[in-house]
Amino acid sequence: MPFESLDQSPSIVTTKVDLLGMDYDALLTFFESIGEKSFRAKQVMKWIHQMGVCDFDLMTNLSKALREKLKQAAWIRAPKIVSEQLSDDGTRKWLIEVDQQNCIETVFIPEADRGTLCISSQVGCALDCAFCATAQQGFNRNLENWEIIAQVWVANKALGANPKDGRKITNVVFMGMGEPLLNVTHVFPVAKLLMDDNAYGLSKRRVTISTAGVVPAIDKLKEEVDVSLAISLHAPNNPLRDQLVPINKKYPLEVLMPALHGYVAEGHAKKHITVEYVMLDQVNDEIEHAHELVKLLKGLVCKVNLIPFNPFPNTPYLRSSNNRVHRFQRVLHEASINCTIRKTRGDDIDAACGQLAGKVKDRTKRTLHRVHFESAVS
Repeated sequence: MPFESLDQSPSIVTTKVDLLGMDYDALLTFFESIGEKSFRAKQVMKWIHQMGVCDFDLMTNLSKALREKLKQAAWIRAPKIVSEQLSDDGTRKWLIEVDQQNCIETVFIPEADRGTLCISSQVGCALDCAFCATAQQGFNRNLENWEIIAQVWVANKALGANPKDGRKITNVVFMGMGEPLLNVTHVFPVAKLLMDDNAYGLSKRRVTISTAGVVPAIDKLKEEVDVSLAISLHAPNNPLRDQLVPINKKYPLEVLMPALHGYVAEGHAKKHITVEYVMLDQVNDEIEHAHELVKLLKGLVCKVNLIPFNPFPNTPYLRSSNNRVHRFQRVLHEASINCTIRKTRGDDIDAACGQLAGKVKDRTKRTLHRVHFESAVS
């Protein structure tokens, strides 16, 4: 079922303020700007995010005069669902239109004790990681606040649930399309909105931002937003990581690792870092690589998540065998490192880790991708 903005009139689009992506501070500033009391921010936030209401006329605890004022000054946009796919294992994937040329993908993974929503932060990705389908689509632009949180809003609608009655989305991970820490202007307010008790009320342990290693933004995240952090590591040394995760050339391991140690430094609220390591057959899955990883992670409060590679068209990589994955895991266990093997979910609908592709009008030449991310963090 598509969910679209209520007012599509081209003549007023540019004059209205979008409320969907606003965190509490932004809503507070908006209501003060139109001469309304501060408590209206909490009221409207609850209507939007806890009750899934985008029609001001249905916000019954607001006066009629205020509702009319809101209709003139603001709107609540939600993007259109282009398609929905359901995996045999219960995973659901939505293709969501964010503009006339681009679509993103959002995935819901149900489990016995949780429901995880994997959301996108960019249209495509500029980092060009060798084993990721999203990277092969190119890069178009950053998603705005409302386009990021709208994925949660739309998923709640599609799942027939909201935070007030039988919550189905218990965890949100920024692990979809894009590099979240190259879009901190929009990702950070959304993370705060997810944890706001007047919105989705998720604990900081249930909101995870994953990064390939944008070091300045990791430092900024530590200071501004208290959430869980995952690092897409995928290699235990610089030469191999340069090949698999090209941002390593700008922020090599000797720069990245101190930032990770700082993120979970004593006295800070963070519990641990999740280290993501995709298993590529005879590329990064040798016993020697496992021992290198043990040495690299020494002293870091972390857990390691080994991820079976999920193939996509024209990739040169193969998935490591179960024997090689378990052999790799044993080395880490023997070093007392908490290491799990991720269960592949949704691969029959291309919704597994590394498979999200969406529909992207690439605005960045493949050879210029690295230039883009360098300028974005400078």
